[in-house]
Amino acid sequence: MTNLKQLAAMLNLSQTTVSRALNGYPEVGEDTRRRVMEAALKTGYRPNLAAKRLATGKAASIGLIMPVSEGVGSDPHFGEFLEGLSEVAVRHDFHFVIAPAAPNDEVNALRRLVSGGSVDAVFVAYVKEEDARISYLKTASIPYLVHGRLMGDTHDYPFLDVDNARAFHQATKFLLQLGHKRIALINGPEEMTFAIMRRQGLEQALSEQGLTLPSHYAFSGRMTDRVGLEAMTRMLDMPERPTAILCASTALALGAVRAINKAGLTIGEDVSIIAHDDVLPFLRPENFNVPLTTTRSSLRAAGVRIADRLIARVHGGDTFPEQELWEVELIVRASTGPAPVNSK
Repeated sequence: MTNLKQLAAMLNLSQTTVSRALNGYPEVGEDTRRRVMEAALKTGYRPNLAAKRLATGKAASIGLIMPVSEGVGSDPHFGEFLEGLSEVAVRHDFHFVIAPAAPNDEVNALRRLVSGGSVDAVFVAYVKEEDARISYLKTASIPYLVHGRLMGDTHDYPFLDVDNARAFHQATKFLLQLGHKRIALINGPEEMTFAIMRRQGLEQALSEQGLTLPSHYAFSGRMTDRVGLEAMTRMLDMPERPTAILCASTALALGAVRAINKAGLTIGEDVSIIAHDDVLPFLRPENFNVPLTTTRSSLRAAGVRIADRLIARVHGGDTFPEQELWEVELIVRASTGPAPVNSK
């Protein structure tokens, strides 16, 4: 097994340069970094993590809290996000330290993770309207990044988020331009800020046309096809059913499509659907029987960006913006059409 000294001699570089190249330090030139990475891969070099930590004071680990509760299954959206994180982590030889926590104990779990010294940085996701995790991290002496935002205009912490309000505002405007006035929402968990912002975007677009979102046209829950099916079934049974639906995910839209098909209605004619597309590889909107119109933003790309930012911050070479708000693209497909002239 090649060690650091042998790898450095092979490349005619100092051990310090090789170590810095392997650990992503910004002062190492890209050509040198590439040579070192290729040689490490070819020779099967793996650093001694204990020695590395003693030498650098770094654990080469990113920490995250994983809420767990009985009866709640895994979340494919979070899994796709972790794929993006992993893509960058493996390139920099970083690891994850995942600390499970009860939903009401996330702050304490985060505090234990940070104080334990086993991680160099942490990130938090699924931001809630009242989120004590962010308040704690503002006082902690560790690099961190928030995937999402708190409500309000004051954001004095590092984050990456999607402009959820604007995404659903634009989607609703598009439906209004098609003549729809009875527009409903199947949303994510109501305590999550991304869901709150999506609802606000929809309501703002309706308000601009003198319309409102009736309470019986708004559903929220876990982003699964079952929730989408149940919500859509209930709406189709209403005396005055909606002519258009906004879904917070393609998983919710999958269930909504099943309900519409079961009712013998035609998507894009009797009922129009727009879904938010997190670019899940197993649930592509273009592969639905009627391809879905979507607002699109890749969760994997967000994971890549967050890992890049955190690792750069650990190494002291962070040149990224402190706060990033990504725009969302509206992709028009066959699931949206003019409002039906004679709707139930």
